[in-house]
Amino acid sequence: MKIVIVGGGKLGFYIAKTMLNRDYEVNLIEKDKSRCVYLADHLDAEVICGDGTEIEILASSINGKVDCFIAATGSDQDNLVAAQLAKKKFQVKKVIVSANDPGNLEALRRLGMTNIVSNTEIVTRLIEHEMDTAGGKLVASLNKGKASINEFKVSSKAKILGKSLKDLQMPKTSLVVSIIREGDLIIPQGDTFFHSGDEVVIICSGEGACKKLAKLF
Repeated sequence: MKIVIVGGGKLGFYIAKTMLNRDYEVNLIEKDKSRCVYLADHLDAEVICGDGTEIEILASSINGKVDCFIAATGSDQDNLVAAQLAKKKFQVKKVIVSANDPGNLEALRRLGMTNIVSNTEIVTRLIEHEMDTAGGKLVASLNKGKASINEFKVSSKAKILGKSLKDLQMPKTSLVVSIIREGDLIIPQGDTFFHSGDEVVIICSGEGACKKLAKLF
């Protein structure tokens, strides 16, 4: 698999390093000459010194099939230009854009970018999630932090004790996946009751959904 990355800063460097460790072919474009020397010394990748928003530079890197193009510079404007060129001029099917400012996410979407990553937004969502699920444990984050898999342990004073799953006022954007009870796995049904000490795995999304679940357990 061949990957082209525009931007050799910390983000681009570690993406390239990770992909190389997974045996991907990586071309890295960086316009700062001294940074290019560092990248060439520390990465087993083809480093191209130039501006990733220029067609000639992109053409020298996108020479043949490219499976994924990643725009990861420190400028959202440059990322947009590079990504649009890769998508429209060079017909790269998989284009990923890094948004440094979460305030630019909607603008990037309106301009046709569908695969956008914002580290700031992801971290913010994780912080908000942890605050909403006091008493619960995050198992995995889904859809860039918009949804999550969580584990809740039923306390001896939980509101759900003595009630079946079908009788609970669960958020519509949540789904009970499994229950671990005394080491045994239970796939819950509508008539499943909850016991104190149960470890319940739930998928939830939407604002406030996890917080409501935490109160139930």
